[in-house]
Amino acid sequence: MTEDPRLSSPAAHRNRDPILAVLRKVLPETGSVLEIASGTGEHVVHFARALPALSWQPSDPSPEARASVAAHAADSGLANIRPVAALDAARGQEAGAWPVERADAILCINMVHISPWEATQGLMAGASRLLPPGGLLILYGPYLRDGVETAPSNLAFDTDLKARDPRWGLRRLETVSAEAAAHGLGLERMDEMPANNLLLVFRREQGPA
Repeated sequence: MTEDPRLSSPAAHRNRDPILAVLRKVLPETGSVLEIASGTGEHVVHFARALPALSWQPSDPSPEARASVAAHAADSGLANIRPVAALDAARGQEAGAWPVERADAILCINMVHISPWEATQGLMAGASRLLPPGGLLILYGPYLRDGVETAPSNLAFDTDLKARDPRWGLRRLETVSAEAAAHGLGLERMDEMPANNLLLVFRREQGPA
């Protein structure tokens, strides 16, 4: 019997509706959305079903994750989900390294803290290259903030992440925003989300980066 490739994330089921509520407010009515680090694929199916006028492009560097995304997408029967792409965010600084040439918006959920800093740098560089002027980069996850007390649960999570891989860990919002600004992406909106997470919306500048 063939093993079911579909993976499932309890966190994705908990946060998908709060994220969707913000996406409804900020995404364009039509166009293409590239999801970076799609993971199980449950997010992209949920969003594609709720926002059918948008074309969704999932991606992930992991073959196991891509198999899960493909299986969830096939089960959904949705025509607005493109075949999942093999994309490594860290390679965004290399011209032509991403197998996607353009997107009206880019969505990245829970990657920044569970990856080396080079992945965030690549994400910003790639987003700057792909997005049109006015295009959006949307990030979701836990962050540290200057002058804001960090929840004990996030501090414990940060310690656990660094124990698993010293290159991982919660990033400072100010550091992430500065990296984005260096690539022509300005922080336009920040939403407080459940479980001490933030949803950040960066907009591509109208002029050259």
